[in-house]
Amino acid sequence: MTSYQTKFAIETKLLNKTYRNKKSSTNKHALKDVSIEIEHGQIYGLLGPNGAGKSTFINILGNLVLKTSGMAKIWGYDIEKNPRNARSAIGIVPQELNLDPFFTPIEVLETQAGLYGGPKNERHSMELLKTLRLEDQAHAYARSLSGGMRRRLLLAKAMTHKPPVLVLDEPTAGVDIELRHQLWEYVKKLNKEGTTILLTTHYLEEAQSLCDRIGIINHGKVVADAPTKDLINSLDRKQVLIKTEESLNVCPSLDGVTEVTLDEENILNIIYQPTKIDFNYILAQLQDKKINIRDIITKEADLEDIFLELTNTNE
Repeated sequence: MTSYQTKFAIETKLLNKTYRNKKSSTNKHALKDVSIEIEHGQIYGLLGPNGAGKSTFINILGNLVLKTSGMAKIWGYDIEKNPRNARSAIGIVPQELNLDPFFTPIEVLETQAGLYGGPKNERHSMELLKTLRLEDQAHAYARSLSGGMRRRLLLAKAMTHKPPVLVLDEPTAGVDIELRHQLWEYVKKLNKEGTTILLTTHYLEEAQSLCDRIGIINHGKVVADAPTKDLINSLDRKQVLIKTEESLNVCPSLDGVTEVTLDEENILNIIYQPTKIDFNYILAQLQDKKINIRDIITKEADLEDIFLELTNTNE
């Protein structure tokens, strides 16, 4: 069994970041007491709307932005007290395609490995390019690569020093479905081999299927942090579509439900809270109203429902 320095691959406590506005007295509080613990070997999804603070959080972990206060550790190393060790333990795939257009992929990887002090005989640049299906472009200028190829090259670049923690900031933004599947297969392979993954994405279905645990950040605050299944089950909301035998001219009123609408002449769309009302009571009301049921379709809550519930607020 692998022994770790600490229980967590990434750990932050009361992390704050305030951007000072020199032109006015208004400052932007981008992160507010963010405390997150990501265990070794997890795939952790950090979700939130644009401007919520996700990129600021990632940039602090990568020592690209200085925190205002609080603590952050990578692989047990404090990013402030042990910055070199912390940087060596993390690889970041940025959202922007920031590659030198005059470097070839093999040069990009060799240069990156050299910056981390990797001896030439221990580098695995060509192996990475083969794994990510870029070996045929190894000696082509980066400017000649397609957007999908550049995205894969950024992933390879982040893995040159074999970091135990990999951060993916919107890795599938703007890529086609085939490449998306290829990237996720590689990420899942890395995770099975022990790499801890921190992922940000706007594709909520991907996050729901990939992540062991999910944190949701809004206006710089963590508004949810739980195992994916627990988070989805926490939403006290259920939707049921009821097809009736006869057409309905008027939508019936139902006691105790959150909402009832008539989607079509014979389809009732009912939303209710399972903790407050039993579904059998809803059926009994329909029976009392002489409404005959042909079919019942239940829609379970998903991550999108949770996300909208927790982030649909203004500050």
